[in-house]
Amino acid sequence: MTQTYKQILTMLAFVLPLLAMVSAAIQPVRAQSVVTLIVTDPLTGVAMGGMDPVSYFTEPEPVQGLVDYEFIWNNVPWYFSTAANRDAFATAPDIYSPQFGGHDVMGVSRGFVSDSDARIFTVFKQRLYLFYSAANREAFLLSPDAAASAAESQWPALSANLSIN
Repeated sequence: MTQTYKQILTMLAFVLPLLAMVSAAIQPVRAQSVVTLIVTDPLTGVAMGGMDPVSYFTEPEPVQGLVDYEFIWNNVPWYFSTAANRDAFATAPDIYSPQFGGHDVMGVSRGFVSDSDARIFTVFKQRLYLFYSAANREAFLLSPDAAASAAESQWPALSANLSIN
């Protein structure tokens, strides 16, 4: 046992100084923000998964947009189901685009950003809100004024740290 113990101590005496030198030479790496100001599909780069944002206001159910009716806003492609919807969006994107860049409104109200699912939404006071989950939508609907107000107050600080698309 003592021979093995001495061998272990000898190995540590050689290895520990080497580890200390290596760790001192490694510089910390800072990650850049991978969260963007507007939520986009990670594969296509299209906003709202290609859903037509105007259709949330004009149709009983949202409609999938078409690449034929693409409009670039804030360096992000947006798809529309008709030329009329594209033109309406182009004249008033702040009205038709989802609030908080399409980030989950409940996350924003709690002080963090997360993606959303364009199929989980509500239109409240003529504004489109997207959610990460149905549970977050239900939480919002319990007190929409308070949640929207909390998100509005959190958004300036949160959006300042997001990368532009």
